[in-house]
Amino acid sequence: MTQPLRPIPFIDLQAQRVRLGRRVEERIERVLAHGAFVMGPEVVELEEQLASFVGARHCVTCANGTDALQMALRAREIGSGDAVVVPAFTFVAAAEAVSLVGATPVFADVGEEDFNLDPLCVAPALAQARRSGLRPAGVIAVDLFGQPADYERLESIAAEHGLYLIADAAQSFGAAIDGKRVGRFGHVTTTSFFPSKPLGCYGDGGALFTDDGDLAAVLRSLRQHGQGVDRYDHRRVGLNGRLDSIQAAVLLAKLELFEAEIAVRQEIAGRYHRALAPYATVPKSRPGVLSVWAQYTIRIPDRDRVAAALKADGIPTAVHYPRPLHHQPAYAGRPVPANGLARSEALSGEVLSLPMHAYLDAATQDHIVASLHRIASGGDLGRAAAAERSPRL
Repeated sequence: MTQPLRPIPFIDLQAQRVRLGRRVEERIERVLAHGAFVMGPEVVELEEQLASFVGARHCVTCANGTDALQMALRAREIGSGDAVVVPAFTFVAAAEAVSLVGATPVFADVGEEDFNLDPLCVAPALAQARRSGLRPAGVIAVDLFGQPADYERLESIAAEHGLYLIADAAQSFGAAIDGKRVGRFGHVTTTSFFPSKPLGCYGDGGALFTDDGDLAAVLRSLRQHGQGVDRYDHRRVGLNGRLDSIQAAVLLAKLELFEAEIAVRQEIAGRYHRALAPYATVPKSRPGVLSVWAQYTIRIPDRDRVAAALKADGIPTAVHYPRPLHHQPAYAGRPVPANGLARSEALSGEVLSLPMHAYLDAATQDHIVASLHRIASGGDLGRAAAAERSPRL
């Protein structure tokens, strides 16, 4: 197959840089001029703009998404002897944050269509936690690949069992359910501004959102070493979770384009949906859900062979994620429901993420689709994909 004229980036940050023009440089130059490099005025401005964008009363920025999760857990004093339900099919940060505060992650299975925590799988995880001698304390719902979890049902479950619900929007910032932005679900929402995220800085960054003023005050203390009335008054064990002013400046510049980029991501995802459905299981959204498509992740048989063939055509792919968390050595022995985690295990062997960003032009996307079409047509992948779409788990 004809190779593209230039390498295809998996996420094209350079094209975004061109679109931004001088916005980033101008913002950074202001930071260099005033010299408040940590928690400077850009941080305050960013928190105000992010809270307004989401519609939340409070935004507390921090150093990264994992710190945001830790801060959310520490704010509720979750620790030793507590169990927090975490999806088994996700990035490690959720289980890591639970472990870092001394609590125990209890793994639950995910849905086949949106890859998010299945509300029906929370109860079996809670039962396993109790059998393991743990106190169920919370749930972390990770919005995988840009799609918000089913928060209506999860909020009901959390209320029924007295659980602290953390919405992990590291991959879904900018998404919405029935017009309600991510950042307004659960007791607190966390997010990440890692460069590859839909809204990313040029380093690490994170934030938390809540309508609870008391919780927001504790979060601000936690990010400053547990600070009280002054920098040498420490009311709680905290961490150094502050956001750099330069990263806030970058985010303020990018926020100007963010709404337009979200709209373009919908168009690109729609083209993928229509073109790839005959050859792979494409992701599905619940009615009323707006995804930001942090990743466009399909399910396809013989995934590794398909990825190798796409690479030969100059098309980068990624596997998010090749191993569920309960199979990771660091989390071996953590509680797993008695009925297992079959969906998480199956997905880990089938998922494949394709290039996805707001600057993926139609010609490049056509090349990706044509390549996958040719690879699928060369064998029985199309028939196998159809079989995979039939319920089996």
